[in-house]
Parts: sequence; structure tokens; C-alpha cells
Amino acid sequence: MTGAVSWGEWMGSWKVGDAVDHEAERIDRQKAAFGGDTVARLKDLNVLIVGCGGVGVETAKNLILSNLGGVQIWDPSPCRAADRGTNFYVTDSDVASGVGRADASLSELRSLNPFCRVDVHASDDGITDEYVLGKDVLSTGRPFAAIVVTSLALMSKADLLRINETARANGIAFILAANHGVTASIFSDFGPQHEIADATGEPTQTLAVANVEIIDSKPALLDIHGLKEGEKVVIVTVAQAEHGLDDGDVVTFDDMRDSMSSFNGKAVKVKRVAISSPTDAKVDSNGVVFKEALKLPTSEVVTNFQRQYDFYKSKFDEEQASADEASQKKKFPLRTITMFNRLALILDDEFLSSAGVSVDVFSSYQAGGLLNQIRPPIVKEYRSLAETLETTAVPQMLRGEEWEAGKGIDIHLSIAAVLDFYDAEGKWPGIHDKADAGKVVELAKGISEARKGTDGSCWAQSVSWGFPSGDDRDMDADSVGRFARLFQTELTGLCAYLGGAVAQEVIKKSGKFTPIDQWIHHDEPVLVADECSSNVGPLFGSRYDHQIAVLGKDFQARLANRRVFLVGCGALGCEYLKGLALMGVGTGKDGKVWCTDMDRIEVSNLSRQFLFRQHDVGSPKSVSGARIVKGWNPQMNIEALEKRVGDDSEDFFSDKFWESLDLCWNALDNVQARQYTDSRCLFYSKPLLESGTLGTKCNSEVILPFRTSTYNDGKESDDNENQIAMCTLRSFPYLPKHCIEFAKQAYFSDYFEFGPDEYETFRKDNMTYFEQLDAMEAGEQIKSLRMITFFIDLQKEAGGKIDFDACVRVAFNRMMNDFRTSILNLSHSADEMEKSSGKKFWTGTKRRPRPVDWTQPIPELMEYLYCTANMYASVWGVDNVRDRTDFEQIIESVGLEQPEWTPSSDKVDLSEGDEEDAGGDSGEEAEKLKADLYKVDSSTLQPATPQEFEKDDDLNYHIDFLTVSTNLRSWNYDIKNSARHTVKVTAGRIIPALATTTAMVCGLVDIEYCKLVLGLQSQGRENFLNCNINLAAGSGNFTTFSPDPPVPITTGLKIPHPETFTAWDKIEIACDAGKEMSVKQLVEHLEKSFGVTVDRIFQFGSQDDKAVYNAIDKKKLEWDVSIDEAGKPHVSEGVFTQWPQIRMAATMLGRLPPTSGQRKMFVAQVENVKKALDATKLSFQTTFEGPVSNAYSAIYRPEEAGEKQDYFDALAGARDYVNLGVHCHTDEEEDIHLPLVKFEFKN
Repeated sequence: MTGAVSWGEWMGSWKVGDAVDHEAERIDRQKAAFGGDTVARLKDLNVLIVGCGGVGVETAKNLILSNLGGVQIWDPSPCRAADRGTNFYVTDSDVASGVGRADASLSELRSLNPFCRVDVHASDDGITDEYVLGKDVLSTGRPFAAIVVTSLALMSKADLLRINETARANGIAFILAANHGVTASIFSDFGPQHEIADATGEPTQTLAVANVEIIDSKPALLDIHGLKEGEKVVIVTVAQAEHGLDDGDVVTFDDMRDSMSSFNGKAVKVKRVAISSPTDAKVDSNGVVFKEALKLPTSEVVTNFQRQYDFYKSKFDEEQASADEASQKKKFPLRTITMFNRLALILDDEFLSSAGVSVDVFSSYQAGGLLNQIRPPIVKEYRSLAETLETTAVPQMLRGEEWEAGKGIDIHLSIAAVLDFYDAEGKWPGIHDKADAGKVVELAKGISEARKGTDGSCWAQSVSWGFPSGDDRDMDADSVGRFARLFQTELTGLCAYLGGAVAQEVIKKSGKFTPIDQWIHHDEPVLVADECSSNVGPLFGSRYDHQIAVLGKDFQARLANRRVFLVGCGALGCEYLKGLALMGVGTGKDGKVWCTDMDRIEVSNLSRQFLFRQHDVGSPKSVSGARIVKGWNPQMNIEALEKRVGDDSEDFFSDKFWESLDLCWNALDNVQARQYTDSRCLFYSKPLLESGTLGTKCNSEVILPFRTSTYNDGKESDDNENQIAMCTLRSFPYLPKHCIEFAKQAYFSDYFEFGPDEYETFRKDNMTYFEQLDAMEAGEQIKSLRMITFFIDLQKEAGGKIDFDACVRVAFNRMMNDFRTSILNLSHSADEMEKSSGKKFWTGTKRRPRPVDWTQPIPELMEYLYCTANMYASVWGVDNVRDRTDFEQIIESVGLEQPEWTPSSDKVDLSEGDEEDAGGDSGEEAEKLKADLYKVDSSTLQPATPQEFEKDDDLNYHIDFLTVSTNLRSWNYDIKNSARHTVKVTAGRIIPALATTTAMVCGLVDIEYCKLVLGLQSQGRENFLNCNINLAAGSGNFTTFSPDPPVPITTGLKIPHPETFTAWDKIEIACDAGKEMSVKQLVEHLEKSFGVTVDRIFQFGSQDDKAVYNAIDKKKLEWDVSIDEAGKPHVSEGVFTQWPQIRMAATMLGRLPPTSGQRKMFVAQVENVKKALDATKLSFQTTFEGPVSNAYSAIYRPEEAGEKQDYFDALAGARDYVNLGVHCHTDEEEDIHLPLVKFEFKN
């Protein structure tokens, strides 16, 4: 174990100073989205960005954050004031000096990422072919991989087409992204031949083989496309319920054993396997019976279905025999049911000869094996800019219905006409220049007319459902004219959208993901709501000139006085803060922006949260973000908060706060928080802008009061839907992820979170601990008791004070128990079961494990000791030993010896159920451990610190521990090792995140905000757009659509009462000052108003049984408990439901004679219940006839004094209302649903 250090090179916990890979830390979330191979290939990409207006700087920002090899920018145009509306790096001094836009942007762009080379192309010759074809861009030794032109207004048509042709001829991707006014266009050209290695980026399937069968003669009922009845077929059953593959998909064999090992690494096509079933049998393919049947061998499945077939066929034949001639022509009705846990292997002679075996070898299958899905590369051909400008008959629009209607034709003609206008006039159309716009319109008409006779060309023809008809239509002159009048303007939202989308296009040069095909236009004409000349001009050199030219001065004035609450300042929040600052939100005397986020900046944030730099790490996100954008726009009134938004902060985010807002804007990363802010917007009738990202996927939602559905109308959840069976994790893992999950759930959680936490509770207050223990389930109880006893025994062995040597010994004991002793015990028990049953145990996915051996060490053993000992040192407050050589010397000195193994007398759980075994009958052991702990003087115990899991701090040993624990368990079961980053992503539940996707979706949402400020909601929700876009999967995955209307909820009432309502609605009941309704009056009011009987009134949204009013309690007023003069008891039947013990007393009093001495005891019981009933009646009567607010407080105010009670009192003191839910029914006993009741009172 000594000598040169050869273990732990992959670890992060020993690395400090220069040894830390800061670049890898930055791109951690990006690596989760792209994969390690793609991230490495991105370093080979150099990109030229032509133009540094809004689109250019957005594109550069996103590519630099994506950690490409190099980014070169070109734009000698002098900075103008209007550039400050879209280029966030241009300053007032840049405008005053007239410096070029590229030079003005360079310093800040460089600061985004020190690991990406960034520079300006400074040349009076512009973009020459010689420059484009340079072989040593930015001294990287590599040429350009892509060119992005970020505006049409940067060069002539001839230069634009020349650069495109040069790029095509030399394997350089050419991308055009242009925002002109309210139009945004993308063109993507990856040349005559581009290979796509991974079309979607979706994870490929890894399927565990559970069984392999040879069917010598395919039965008729077995349906495999392309295989005939009687042919031999090999069928693989997989452990997963659904394999997720289609006919023709390709898999490679892996981990096949013994005589089948020659298949490993070989690729084979597969096909789905289905079974024919009579339609009348009505087999539920999703039901438990069918799924259980699929666990049988295929031959038995076929036999069972053959019996079913024969039965129904016989019945059918009998009916046909007596049917008329027409009915006898009917075919026996069959349906095909796919067996999603089975695949047929398509084996040809070439495959078998390459493996050197015959098909019969599959009959020898016993256990193990994986099928890894592979995606063959796709080669696609792309057309040039010149060709597609003319011959894209129906250009794609982002909005599907506009594409289908052919709206893209007019934009395509506009682009062609503007390019021709420049050639003819030597200038670009001026802002709001009607004469220039008229010329562009005439040019567009001429282009359209000239193209009419050319098949497949783009001209003004009618389009239906996306298909050109060949029939003339009038060109949309208004659209073309608007394009020309606004040609020299940009909007920050559309710039962000384009900058995110085309940066992701550039990344596709790596072979990852599918490029778009080839044009996508997006047009927002609704933004041009008022073109009054005095509203959209004149322009006096403001930073908002472009915005005013498009949206108007009145829009800008409204924008300045908007009050916006931004919740979250992570990746989404940074983008939204940028947009708010550039647009000028909150710059008026009444305007303000609040942003809140409780998180602090981490290194891994820097790859997408572009407002932050290395020196900001550790600072509050909200404070840093607000400071940066305030620097961009000093007139912006912005307040940064570090407060959680939830039901525990309503004293801060009060009614006054919410009612003052114009908008809530979510930039959140979890469902629960989104649901809460949505509920607040519902209550206060505020619009909400919502968005989210997951790698290359994103969505956005516009939520408008009373006009659209809400976030809570959906069914989204943070819960993990793909839980792994506990038996698989505990004893029978077969995939790397099983080992990762077990390392996190069992090893880390038990040893370093649960154990120390339970121990500390005991140490600080053992009585409180034992109270909590009684509330635990048996399995948790015994685990807790064992952990505490273990920690106490550890201190005894260490002489009362734990040192690092003790931490090493406990780490060694853990290692021996988890990776040796428990493995030997499991194997021994399985062997004994095999002997007794005569059946093989280790079959299918159950792998026979092997134990580690300290006498024949593998590197993982030292790695485990290093991580585990240091983590125990952190628990006990002992100094870490970070130097690996020093650690080896400690191992030598401690003298660790492998314990001798003997079969355990304890039962080993070999079950395949999903419940954890607490270890047999543990009750006796638990009682003994409790008795021992009662004797412990907890004041003498050493403090321990539970280790809260933190994935992004390499120095805490957490990810290193999980990685080596995972891989030792993988070694036990002969499963492939997992890379450290894979463990980090899986165990840390890391959400893949990209700067590109974030920028794109935020840009689209910025545009929706502009529509809100314009007041377009009054014109209908159809003016707004939600999106659902996957930047990885090509044009077909750019989807936008109008928000859905509110979801109607049926009341059950009849007219004239409302028959439906939505989540936006509420019933407001206001009391006059000093005349608050009693509970009784409220019940009567509701019953009279809606013709119902009220069953319960309770806190709105509450799920417990508490209630301000319960009709069951009211019925107690009619209950009676008494004893008459003759000594006979009288007890209402309802009394027995609450006090069942009185039934025996009443019965005995009815039987016993008046003279019986036993009567006294039973009379006392009855009288006690009578007292309790009278007290209940009095309490109810008092509440029922008292004010509603008093009843509400009496029920819902926390009983124990403290923070919760103080918080309740603070809210109650600030509010003059309570929110109530009502359960009620009609005379016909039908349940009635009413909206929230806002009960208002004034004291």
C-alpha cells in the first residue's frame, strides 16, 4: 500500500491551489447537458461573429459562456446611444468617444470566461476570404468552425453571399441571425454534407437482460414485423417494464458472460415483439395481470394466449355457423398488444460469423448482460443562402399557424427586397422613412412577380396547411413596409432570443444535435400598436430610441413606472434583470423592480449566470445582480432582497406589497415555489410570467388574470417518477445508477446525515430523543439506536476522545462490513437457498457478488479509506489529513487487519419485494439498546456535526466518497465504474443548464412583457405566446402557441347561480365596520345566497380536519345524555360515535335493578360523558355565535408560544380578512364546489 501515490488522481478533495481544475468547475452544469465528449470538442471550435449590436453581443456572450475554443468579433461601427438599448456592454463614454461596437464590447466579453479566447478582428478590409480561411485563429492552431452574421445591415448582398459560399466550400458552418424591428430571422447552413452524431441528445437506453430464449418456430400469435410464421427467432426479455425502442433501432451487447462473451461490443438491430389477442378478451395491457404474465418465459406467454385465442375463436365460429350469409364474411377480430419488455434480435450470418458462434449459443444464457442503445450517425445536406432565399417556397414561422398560412413568404420577400434596396440606393431603409419603405415594397412585388414561373420559389401565393397552392395572392404590403420602416431597429427581447438560438446552432458543429432546416422567422406585428408619428418619433438620441420607434413614447412612459417583482436571480433571473434594465423598467418616480434570491453565487453558476464573475463567488445573487444592472442603467429603481417567497414570509411580502405590483415574474427552479407565487397572483389578480429550462429544452407561460389557465392548473411535480425497487438497490444491483443511488441513500445518508443527527439529538436532550423515537417506524428505530450506540462505543474505544486514527479504524470497519462481510453473508445465504430449493439463484439480472480483499488491495480501497476517514474527521471536529502521502503513512501506522469471516447467524434478506427489512425480529434488540442508552450520561459525550450534502464543494469529500463507494459496490457486482461527474450529476440531482437555452426563452418572455405593458390582454389571450422549444432537435421542435383559457370548475349549482368558475374567481363577503358576522350568520348567508347546506367552513387550501364550522358539531346540540327518575338512561345515538365507552354503561344501567350496588360506577360514567357533551355544546355555541375571525384564530393559531405563534399574530394583526373554503351540498345530497371565500371584516 506504500510507495508512489497511484490512487485518487480523479479526486477533488486533495486538490488545492494550482491542482484545482477551475475550468471544469465552471462548466459542470453544461457538461451534464452535453456530455464530456461534446464539451471537449467545443474547445476545438473557433467562431467569427460579424456584428456587435444586440444580436451580436448576445451570441458572443452565450458562446463564450459555452466555453468554446475562441470567439472573434467584428464590428467597426461607432457606438450610438440607441445601442445601449440592446448591447449591455456599451457605455455612455463609448457613445461619446465613437469607439467601434466590437472594441467597446471586448473587455466585458473577455471577462465572462478566462478559458475562452476572445478578440476583435481589426481590419480595414472587413471580412475577406483570406481571413475567413485562416488556419490559426486566435493562435489556437485551428481555423474557424462557424461564422455568425448578426444583422442584414452589416454588408452588401454580394458580400453576404460570398462569405456564405466560402464557408460552404470549406466546411465552415454559416449562420445568419437578424432582428429588424419586430421580425427575427434565423438561417442555418452546415454545408453540402454534415454528419450528425447525436440527433437529439436524449439519453440512450441501457437495458438489463433478464432472459434470452430461442423460439425455434415463431408461433402465429407472436407478431414481429418482417418475420414469418415458423422462422427461428431469438427473443430477449429485459428487466425494465418498457424498453423504449422501435423497430430497426440498434443496440450493442455488453457484459455478456461465458460462451456469449464474444457478442460484447457487437451491434445488432432489434424489433418489437407483440402478441395477438381476441378483441373480445379485452386484455388490459396496463393492468397488473398482464404485467405479471409478462414475467413468464415467452413460450408460456404464447401458450396462455393460445388458450385464450382458441376459446374466443371457438365461440366466434359457433356464432358464425348460425349467422346469415353477410355476417359469415366477418373476420375474427384481433388486436395486437406490444410486449414492451421484449425485443427480437435480428441476427444475420455476418453478425454470427463475426462473433464466431451459432445462434444456438443463446440457449446457454444464465445471467447478466446489457443491451446498450446506439444511434447511427445521420448525414444531411444543406443549401446555400442564395438558393434558399429564392427557393424556400413556404419559410417556417415560429408560430405554427402562421407557418401553415404562409406568413413567412412576406418576410422572405422583405429580406430579398431590402438587400436589393441597398444595392440600388447605397444605404439601408431609414427608420419610419415612408419613401424608402415604398421603394422596398415595390422591389418585393417585383421579386415576387419574377419568381412566379419558377417551381419551388418563394413568391406571393396562397398557402393552405403549409402547402403552396400556386394561386396568386396579394403580397402583404403592410408587413413588407413595416419591415422596411423598422429595419434599423432592434428589440432586446428578440436579440436575446436570437442570440440563444444561434449560439446553440454553432454548438451543433460539434456533431451534437440537429441543425434547423434552414430558415425560421418570427414576427410580432401586435407590438406595433400605435404608429402615430408623434408617438413613435421624433427620436432624440436616447438609449431607448429603437424601443420608442417600435412601441412608442407612451409605452416607454408606462414601462418606466411599472412595479415588477422578480423571484429568483439565477440563470433565468440574470437574463430577466438584463432585459428589465435595457428596456428601462422601473426608471420612473413610481416605478420599481424588486428581486429576491436566498442563494449565494457558486463557481458552477458562472457558465450561465452571466452577470457574475469569479470575484462574486460567495456573494448574494440578488445583491450582485441588482448592482450590475443598476450600473448599466443608473435610473433604474431596484431593490435586492435575500428572502424566501413562501407561506412563511407573508409578513414581509404583505398585502400592501402584492397589491402595489403590476407583475410577478418567476425565475425559479422548483415546482413548489412556482405553485406558491402562482397562488399569490391568483389571489391578488396579478399577471405572472413563467419559464423554465432543462438542458436544451425550455418552456414559457403567460398567465393573465381571468383570461388564461394558471400554473397550478397543471400537474407538474418535483417527485421522482422512476423510483428503483429497494430490493434491487439493497441486494441485486445490475446498473451503475443502482450503485450510485445506494451509495447516496444508504452509505452517505445513514453514516453522515441520519446517524450524527440522531446522535446529536440524544446527546443534547435524551428525553426528547426517546419521545421522537417512539414516533418512528420499527426499521428506523433500530437503525437510529444502532447508530447512536455505534458512536458511543467508538468514543469508548478511543478513550473518550476521537482522533484521526480512530476515524481511520471506523472507516476500515465500514469498508469491511459493506464491501466484504455483507457480500459474503449474502452469497452464503443464496447458496444455502439453492441447496434447499434445487433452483439456481443467480439468474437473470441477479449477479453473484464478490467480496473485496484487503490482503489483495485494489486502488479503490485506499480511496475509500481516505474519503471516509476524512468525512468522519469532519463529523467529530478532527483536523483533516488532505495530503495523500501523509495519509498512507497513517494507514501503515494504524495496522489494519482484515477480520476473519464466519457465516452470520442473522437472517439475510433475499426477498425481491420493495420493502426494507428491518433485520427480522428486532424488537428485543431495540429494547436492549434503549435500556443501555438510558444509562448513558450524555453530558460526557463528544459533539458531532452532521454532514449536510453539498455537491459543489470538492474539499468536503462528499462527491469523492460517493464516487468511490459507488465504484466499490460496482466492483462487488461486476458492474461498470461510474465517472466522478456522473455520480455528481446523479446523486446531486443536478439539472442540466445552458446559457443558450436560458437566453433564448428569456428573450421570448421579454417580448410577452412588452405586450402586457401595451395592454394587449384586453384584446384577447391570442395575442400572447407560450413556448415549448427543444434547441437540440431541429426545426420541428420550435413550438409556440397561445395560452389556454382558464380551466372551468363546475359548481354543481343551477341557474341563476353560477354553473362554473375558475381559479381566478373568489366570493368576497364584506362586513360593515364593527359589525362582523358571526359564524352562524356566515353559514346562513352562504346557504341563502347559493341554496345549499353548508357542511364545513375551513382555512382555504387546508388539508387537515380542522374547521371554523362543522355541521357535525352543530348536530351535537341535538344530542342528549340523561338519566330519568326511574334510573333509565337516555343517550342519543350520535353520542356513541364520539364516546363509545358509554354504550356499555347505558346497557348495564338498563339491565341492573335500582338497588344494585354496581349502578353507581355506570352512573358516574354517564354523568362524565354528559359533562363533556355539555362542554362541547357550550364551546360550539360560543364559537357559532361569535365573530368569524375569533373562530378562525381559535382553530388555526398555533398552540405553543414561539415563532409560529408570533408569525400568525403578525399576519392576523395586519389583515382584515380571512380566506375560507366551503364544503356544501344541495337538498339532493349533491356536492357543491364554491371558489375561495374572502371574508372581510373591519374592527
